[in-house]
Amino acid sequence: MRYRSLFAALAIALAFGVAACGGGDSNDNGNASGNKDVSGSLSMMAIWAGEEQASFQAVIDGFKEQYPNVNVKYTSGGDNLAPLLSTAVEGGKPPDIAALGQPGLVADFAKKGAIKPIDDLKSKIVDAFGEDVAAAGEVDGKQYAVMFKGANKSTIWYNVADFKEAGVEPAKSWPDLTKDRDTLKAAGITPYSVGVDVGWPISDIFENVYLRTAGPEMYDKLAKHEIPWTDPSVKKALTMMKDIVGKSDYLVGGTDGALQTEMPDSVAKVFSDKPQAAMVVLGDFAPGVTKTTLEAGTGFNVFDFPSIEGSKPSVVGGGDLFVEFKKSEAADAFLEYLTTTDAAEIWAKRGGFSSPNKQLDTSIYPDEITKKTASALAKAETFRFDLSDLQPAAFGATPGQGLFKEFSDFVANPNNVDQITQKMEADAKKAYASQ
Repeated sequence: MRYRSLFAALAIALAFGVAACGGGDSNDNGNASGNKDVSGSLSMMAIWAGEEQASFQAVIDGFKEQYPNVNVKYTSGGDNLAPLLSTAVEGGKPPDIAALGQPGLVADFAKKGAIKPIDDLKSKIVDAFGEDVAAAGEVDGKQYAVMFKGANKSTIWYNVADFKEAGVEPAKSWPDLTKDRDTLKAAGITPYSVGVDVGWPISDIFENVYLRTAGPEMYDKLAKHEIPWTDPSVKKALTMMKDIVGKSDYLVGGTDGALQTEMPDSVAKVFSDKPQAAMVVLGDFAPGVTKTTLEAGTGFNVFDFPSIEGSKPSVVGGGDLFVEFKKSEAADAFLEYLTTTDAAEIWAKRGGFSSPNKQLDTSIYPDEITKKTASALAKAETFRFDLSDLQPAAFGATPGQGLFKEFSDFVANPNNVDQITQKMEADAKKAYASQ
């Protein structure tokens, strides 16, 4: 697999090199237009394949309508995107533009000088997305990225029939959620389906609890390792998380079952006409990871991760951050285009997309649930990027080690908070020291 990835990277690098030589400045067609003054060729790379690639190609086609003298060649990197880009950078043949899923990777490339600052676009990025989303693309005070496609990870999905049977309503506060959990259990319904998977679904739960209990400033400090993982605020969040993952008989299959359940299966256990549990805590992508006969809204539905101790509406999310490896008028024009509602509307109409653009009319989304989750993403008073994605990869986003391993260990032994946080801090120190 490793050699196949390297071969693919070399092939992609050659393609980028060829694409970069194409295009031209000709503007002799007699149809004067401001946008036609920008010309050239752009090579572009992201994770998207299949339907997502088709939707992004539609966005590219919209750009082409506005900039007819710019030719864009898109290549899907799939799950190997990060290593492919690293290899292309090392070989001196990166694409002009790429979309990265981790701010930590943006920071790595920025510190290596591999990507270019886009401070000239900062005001437009802030106007479109707000300060919090813009900050996800900042490194050391400079703007490097535009977050075009987002994901709302502050959502809880539920089986409508189970809620009706138990007589509960979607919770708006943490005490309400705990009360609903107990009411469901008393009605003979297992409250939660949890898929520990490699650990990241539990990391997402922690991030939501931590943002609401510690606040955004402490979240930022923890994300930068300016406070230790042994801090009382971390221990408080983990202790509160036991309300969701701490009682074995409140989980489908108990604790052992949760530890062996992959994320898609955790959704399937709720999105069923014979559900095994009432709720699953997962991001807005949940409906896309399993097949179901239930109808959205009447069979399954969603509510926002609830307020804790009076916390304001907050969203923990992910997203795809567009960066420039090569500076050009055409590259600048494309990134500026991504800040517009014109670009967002194209993919939003097609589905499978949430825009963090605050100016987008959410009626454009094809279904009510997406309107709800995407609105929460765009209009959140506080937005913070997934904390694990902000860490050095060895600590934050690698299966079997670092945070993913420690959150799995927490589910296995939720009363072991002190030892878990000590291990988290030791791994964090090691990862940051090796940067």
